[in-house]
Amino acid sequence: MAKPAGPLCNLDCHYCYYLGKSALFPEGPIRRMPDELLERYVRTYIASSPGPLVHFEWHGGEPLLAGLDFFRRAVELQKHYLPPGWGCVNSIQTNGTLLDAQWCSFFAEQTFHVGLSLDGPASVHDPSRVTKGGGPTHQRVLRGLRLLQEHGIDPDVLCTVNAHSAAHPLETYRFFLRHDVTWLQFIPIVRHTRNGEVSEDSVTPEALGTFLCTIFDEWVRHDMARISIQTFLESLRVWSGQPSILCVMAETCGHVLVVEHDGSLYSCDHFVDPEHRLGTLEDLSPGDAAGSARQIEFGNSKRDSLPSQCRTCPVLFACNGGCPKDRFATTPDGEPGLNYLCAGYRAFYQHITPYMERMVAHMRSGRNPSLLMEELKRQEGPEERRWAATSRNDPCPCGSGRKFKTCCLPLRRPYGAGAGAGAGVPSRYRTRFGPPERPANRIRGAAR
Repeated sequence: MAKPAGPLCNLDCHYCYYLGKSALFPEGPIRRMPDELLERYVRTYIASSPGPLVHFEWHGGEPLLAGLDFFRRAVELQKHYLPPGWGCVNSIQTNGTLLDAQWCSFFAEQTFHVGLSLDGPASVHDPSRVTKGGGPTHQRVLRGLRLLQEHGIDPDVLCTVNAHSAAHPLETYRFFLRHDVTWLQFIPIVRHTRNGEVSEDSVTPEALGTFLCTIFDEWVRHDMARISIQTFLESLRVWSGQPSILCVMAETCGHVLVVEHDGSLYSCDHFVDPEHRLGTLEDLSPGDAAGSARQIEFGNSKRDSLPSQCRTCPVLFACNGGCPKDRFATTPDGEPGLNYLCAGYRAFYQHITPYMERMVAHMRSGRNPSLLMEELKRQEGPEERRWAATSRNDPCPCGSGRKFKTCCLPLRRPYGAGAGAGAGVPSRYRTRFGPPERPANRIRGAAR
């Protein structure tokens, strides 16, 4: 994962953990990665790759601040150094506010995979994702999304889940359906204050579990064939007996190193600090860094440092302890190393287990797992008819004692309906349910 402009960004998102990395480079103002360093990176990275397809991941900060000419030069160097018969895939993660027709044309011409950071509707997005002056950014990001789509690019949308957004799962999810998003990933926000406490804008374990379960319940009944959601598809991989591609769910990690704008190499995007600095491109190739004893130990420690509670957990095969950056909690018997989000992940994986088992059964019989949608429709038909027969002013069938119109009606989405009242139906259904087709390093995600 290369950071061509380092931690520089044109936004000031409240939960961003990378803006503070500027303190690692105190010598002067941060510039983009110089041309000679870019060439060394491209050359040595290709030489370190087993091929025949080389994946380049451009991240930030905001990588578009490096400028369009930088990426034109990067593509030129890739073509120069690629061995005959080899190819490369470029992926870039952007906040979308700097996108214009020129950028989108370049991405389309060079077949870049584009990740777009967007937290949902304006009411969910704008409280946290702000400009340097504290202003809203939603309209600019939405404009970027439309420009990408107009140029034939279906971006991979990265949506963070924080204390505010976690309270609006269906509103957030249906927003993405309305705007024709076909690939979506959720990244939980967990931050620490200066005194070491979990910040107020961090999502709680319970809220994360409810958020994921609520969206899964709607997706599995209505949308399996129209939108790919990273966590759900990775779960299906694991339940079907395949290893997870996503590092947060994998048994070990350490396969996505960071190259900073100055050539420094670090173990992981979440561990860009002096302790995890492996060296520089001047004295260490990307391949040597990835295969070093320090990096292998870093990756294996995710598995080796699990507390006893995790080792006996029935959903360990899916969770694998989560991201090491969040493993700062203690178990009930006082053992360190428990993931702060453990309760949420456990609730989610336990909730989806029966659905995953039924989907895997379809797959093993050579059928499409999305047939589960039809099964659930038939199975839940009588209950659905009961809800459909309820008038707006009738007592809500959920038993709350409130009128239906002020209780569950706004959340109801009957089978075959669009993405909610007044939402409209997306014009494109280009995704097909199945395993993720993004490059392995592309489906990783980081809160940006």
